[in-house]
Amino acid sequence: MSHGDGDHERYAHYVQKDKIMESALSGSPVVALCGKVWVPGRDPKKYPVCPMCKEIFDGMGAGGDKDKGKDGSGKK
Repeated sequence: MSHGDGDHERYAHYVQKDKIMESALSGSPVVALCGKVWVPGRDPKKYPVCPMCKEIFDGMGAGGDKDKGKDGSGKK
């Protein structure tokens, strides 16, 4: 798992929507599909989608978790 280092900071990541809301209320970190762990704190619309998250999400197909959402952060 990554903990906020490297190229992960340049992307918006896919995270379960309920986890994003929980993090917003509690300040607890979230885990993206690619394994990045962080506390969301920036506008994900300003960053390209993480290629690894996108690949994993696309591979889930119709049976994937529909509650996955896009969120990005660089806040450590």
